[in-house]
Amino acid sequence: MSTPRTMFEKIWEPHVIVREGDQVLLYVDRNFVHEGSFHAFGALAKEGLKVRRPRQTTAVADHYAPTLNRELGLAGVADSEARDMIELLEKNTAANGVEHFGLDHPRQGIVHVIGAELGLTQPGITITCGDSHTSTHGAVGAYAFGTGASQLKQILATQCIWQKRPKTLRIVVDGALRPGVSAKDVILAIIAKIGIGGATGHVIEYAGSAIRALSMDGRMTVCNMSIEAGARAGMIAPDDTTFEYLQGRPYSPKNGDWERALVWWRTLPTDDGAAFDREVRLEGSTLEPTITWGTIPEEAAPVSAPIPEPRAMSADKRAHAEQALSYMGLTAGMPITDIKIDRAFIGTCTNGRIEDLRAAAAVLKGRKVVVPAWVSPGSSQIKRDAEAEGLDRIFTDAGFEWRASSCSSCAAMNGDTVPAGMRCASSSNRNFEGRQGKGARTHLMSPAMVAAAAVTGRITDVRTLL
Repeated sequence: MSTPRTMFEKIWEPHVIVREGDQVLLYVDRNFVHEGSFHAFGALAKEGLKVRRPRQTTAVADHYAPTLNRELGLAGVADSEARDMIELLEKNTAANGVEHFGLDHPRQGIVHVIGAELGLTQPGITITCGDSHTSTHGAVGAYAFGTGASQLKQILATQCIWQKRPKTLRIVVDGALRPGVSAKDVILAIIAKIGIGGATGHVIEYAGSAIRALSMDGRMTVCNMSIEAGARAGMIAPDDTTFEYLQGRPYSPKNGDWERALVWWRTLPTDDGAAFDREVRLEGSTLEPTITWGTIPEEAAPVSAPIPEPRAMSADKRAHAEQALSYMGLTAGMPITDIKIDRAFIGTCTNGRIEDLRAAAAVLKGRKVVVPAWVSPGSSQIKRDAEAEGLDRIFTDAGFEWRASSCSSCAAMNGDTVPAGMRCASSSNRNFEGRQGKGARTHLMSPAMVAAAAVTGRITDVRTLL
């Protein structure tokens, strides 16, 4: 009788080419690149090399793409450095025969959104990208992780990468989520529980009835923020929800290949009795809408709670919490719902998908924002889909700016910044000092919670507006 195996083991082992000590040479099935790949392409060209398997690399302009003036194409990129980066990606991909979804391409979008949207992201494969939030792709049951520039060069040249095998951590969330509680609340609650280093050196497999009940959009939100807990990757076992999502997408298997793929994909979930290095459990029915109050994702609390007192924390967390409260201009003990906001933003690879836009629109319909607010759909296709549903009109009628797909509002590029000292309700994934602009203060929350804050001017329990 064979030993029960985890999903991670079932993917990792067939991709190992050779072992040397505690390192293995791992085969990469799908590699994504964006504008930040210029170092790797430059190093490749310097050695007179080309991309070894160009059909297994996909490029997209997203990090330096502006959210405004996109109808002008490259001429609409006001920042000359950003414009050069976008042009350089086009040149590098053309020189190597790599498919490129550029600024004007109808399939352009944030790399961690379009992967699954196009069916390039599939169960059982290894996926890399020079971006930490590559863990997003694990939502379909893939092993997906970020790389550095030197590692990207190795992948482009060989379609392989040296890796140390990570440990495994299963996080089980059972119970039904209550109305108004979303995938974003689940992952923020997990990070608040285990900390930003709680999964360091591990691959997380998310399991339990609350996880299985999530849509693919929700699963991608959870896996996206695995990196904020220090994890190497996040994964969710493929099931009928996964297969229904992928069927018929442009790069998904077709006809007989689809049926053969399904047979294999159904073997991937973790076997009963398989051992994990660690396990953590949460009860989903007890979770509330969750918001960050500090400057790391673990500094988060339920909307009904007060801001915690640093003196009640362990010594290793106390100093950071005190510094965070000072930077954020907050006081321990004050209700989270007393926090006023100055800006509101919906988008990113965490929460820029169609389900996220629908959730926010449900809150905004018939209401008006009281602070400047904007939304940047996760891809050009999602933007078109939302417009076909009339979601754009709900956003604009409420006072939101309806913008194009890009990473810039998350990473403070192309002028998409929050002024110093101002507070932004954001559906993004990082809230460290200056993330959305020098001196900006970011509160992470779900898209519906962002919408609630935008129409009330303060952090508000969205459940009171539904």
